[in-house]
Amino acid sequence: MNALQSRVRARWGIVALVVVAILGAIVFALDRFVLSVSPLLGPGLAVVLLVLVVVYVQALYRSWGYRLDDDALELERGVITSVETAVPYVRVQHVDTQRGPLDRLFGLGRVVVYTAGSRGADVTIPGLEPNQARELRNRLRDLAIESEPEDAV
Repeated sequence: MNALQSRVRARWGIVALVVVAILGAIVFALDRFVLSVSPLLGPGLAVVLLVLVVVYVQALYRSWGYRLDDDALELERGVITSVETAVPYVRVQHVDTQRGPLDRLFGLGRVVVYTAGSRGADVTIPGLEPNQARELRNRLRDLAIESEPEDAV
């Protein structure tokens, strides 16, 4: 299995920190103005959540992997629920590369694979270097084109 770039942990961590900060602020405000239990409740919860987030991000990074098999893109991911996905090349409709603001900040990109019969992106592979994402997109496109005659009726 191919691993993601290690910088993706920092990207995921930034998103998680924003969520933790918002949750901590909400709990702090509820405690301050409604519950009046302890002024340390919000910050205490934020610290506990922060530790859990660090552990979760590390576990998520270790659980992620992908490979190009002979007939399908194989993915493994998940911390609480392990998910293994096989996307047959013959089902691939189109493949995109994406780079949001955080991705660009960390020098990362992602590949999004759209498949036949789906309403949206079926598979996203995050945490790739931009060149690696473009190469994977092109390789998946070529494999999808090569597999077309095999599915002919």
